[in-house]
Amino acid sequence: MNGPARPNTRAKRPVIGLTLDAEAAGGYSKFPWYALRQNYCSSVAAAGGLPIALPHESSLARDMVAEIDGLIVTGGAFDVDPALFGDTARHDTVTVKPGRTDFEIAVTRAALEAGLPILGICGGEQLLNVALGGTLIQHIPDAVPNALAHEQPNPRDEPGHDIDIVAGTRLAAIVKTPRMSVNSAHHQAVKDVGPGIVVNARAPDGVIEGIEDPSRPFCIGVEWHPEFLIDAGDGRLLAAFIAASAARAGS
Repeated sequence: MNGPARPNTRAKRPVIGLTLDAEAAGGYSKFPWYALRQNYCSSVAAAGGLPIALPHESSLARDMVAEIDGLIVTGGAFDVDPALFGDTARHDTVTVKPGRTDFEIAVTRAALEAGLPILGICGGEQLLNVALGGTLIQHIPDAVPNALAHEQPNPRDEPGHDIDIVAGTRLAAIVKTPRMSVNSAHHQAVKDVGPGIVVNARAPDGVIEGIEDPSRPFCIGVEWHPEFLIDAGDGRLLAAFIAASAARAGS
């Protein structure tokens, strides 16, 4: 005869939604397909989260947000449409993926409304800033004198340059260091932050490398890729995001 069921004592992992990239037919499949680099998911899992992928169904954005405890807006080799932040001209280097951006704007705004912890990574930081009312530099080499190589020539799993963390910010409290070595894979960056948004990191050339909303439990964007875990601060950032998501799950 079976005894009483044993209680599940394992702590529930917070569910982390990650946005996907999208590609047209060709290559992997003869039909349109989604893509996501493995270390986005493996770094979330290693930090204690349960990663799930979010398909580009904008009409379901609120439903998705209702099922997750935290949102990561990932990066990609494309740009936010300048029309979304009020620019009437588009730089020649700008490439867009309207379907992906439409979904990411929808799910990010839904997550903001719901008070979900949000981490924007690289292009995800740029999209987060636009969703929060900010603007972007369309092409760093044309806008920043003596700019660093933000599209670093060395492999992405190596550091490209250092950044300075702004004292007194939430990011500074998380990473516990005034400087980090980060990878760099972008030609756009935050120009003006949205209302109430704070810059939390800069490159030596002045380019904004991180933003945060101090009015929210966890709302941080970074221009580099912490999922590569190049600097000790990367692991601390992911751990803090997962902890905030776990607190949300338990509330």
